Amino acid sequence: MPNGDNWQGDVLRELRGGTPQPPVPEQPRQGAAAPEQPDGPAYGPQHGPAHGPAYSPPQQQPYPDAPTHQRQQQQAARQQQQTGAARRGAPDSRPVLDKRLASAALKPRHGEPFAARALRAVRRTVSSSAAREVAGAAATAEVLQQAVTTGRQIAVTSIRGGSGKTTVTALLGATYAHYRQDPVLVVEADPALGSLPLRLGAQALRWTTGDLAGLVEPQMSLLDVTGYLVQLPGNAWLLPGSQGQVGAMLDTKAYERVMVSLRRYFGVTVVDCETLPAEVARTALSAAQARVLTVPATLEGVASTRAVLEWMRNLPRHVLASTVVVLTEVAPHPGLDLRKATEELTAAGVTVAALPYDRHLAAGGAIRTELLARATRDAVTRLAAEVFRLSQKQR
Repeated sequence: MPNGDNWQGDVLRELRGGTPQPPVPEQPRQGAAAPEQPDGPAYGPQHGPAHGPAYSPPQQQPYPDAPTHQRQQQQAARQQQQTGAARRGAPDSRPVLDKRLASAALKPRHGEPFAARALRAVRRTVSSSAAREVAGAAATAEVLQQAVTTGRQIAVTSIRGGSGKTTVTALLGATYAHYRQDPVLVVEADPALGSLPLRLGAQALRWTTGDLAGLVEPQMSLLDVTGYLVQLPGNAWLLPGSQGQVGAMLDTKAYERVMVSLRRYFGVTVVDCETLPAEVARTALSAAQARVLTVPATLEGVASTRAVLEWMRNLPRHVLASTVVVLTEVAPHPGLDLRKATEELTAAGVTVAALPYDRHLAAGGAIRTELLARATRDAVTRLAAEVFRLSQKQR
């Protein structure tokens, strides 16, 4: 990462054309008139250089000062890179799931059995807890709808596969899109055959995070940017990490450039990171205002997480304070005492939440929030509110 923890500032200066430096004053020659400077801009329209820098003949042009000349070379190189990308043309659109394979999917099931839903409805009718539920839901919605001065970035990662990392990312993105008025972005920073587009219900993919890194410019509008994204239900957008191809890679420089450039367009950005300790995942965690670490609700998962939290104690204090550990139940009857596990992990200085087992989530495929169990919806909404609250405490 360039310049330690201040890499976001470095990327911003690079996007704007380099770090401004004072020009070297030119020493006037005695008895000689000042040479004329070429009129007009050195570049054409914003989409690329028209004819390159308009230099005057050498006998009429003074030597340019070194900082200005260096900035011009950097700008010309970026314009050449973008022009080359444009010449290669837009990537072909690819379906998220092959039609023949999609036909093998069964009808999605509800997250909880019908008998459990009916029993809950009866209990709610005869009990007096309805008012408390409404009050609690209103308080949670108020937190989720708070305004932001700068975009909040929330990184979701794990220490092993199969912990529900991508599922939690999709659920958080859908929750923020449901409650908030400003645009919400979901970024896939795990390009190795990631399933985030499928979980979010995307139909086709074209542009990826790596593609956008070579195209994004500070002068772009939100309409320009969303032209490269996949629109999701509500006011949400998806930036996939790959087109489902084996061997797709995302380097740290591309991730940094995209995230710094897109931050001002979206109120909340949820990032599906690689598993730790991958380099892009560590970069995402350092730049985010809040972090989510998904853990399978098993004895092995909790033991491994304790070791990771001990390692995170060496990081700045705010990293642990703004981290939420999510215990995901991968089976209907986990062989773990969640209360005791929560106490053990909370002692490390993090917030702990639980995501209950849900038949709809366990079946895979696109997540339909209306089919989630009531306990799942409540847990996800509380999780989203807590993560957002922690992100508001960071700059």
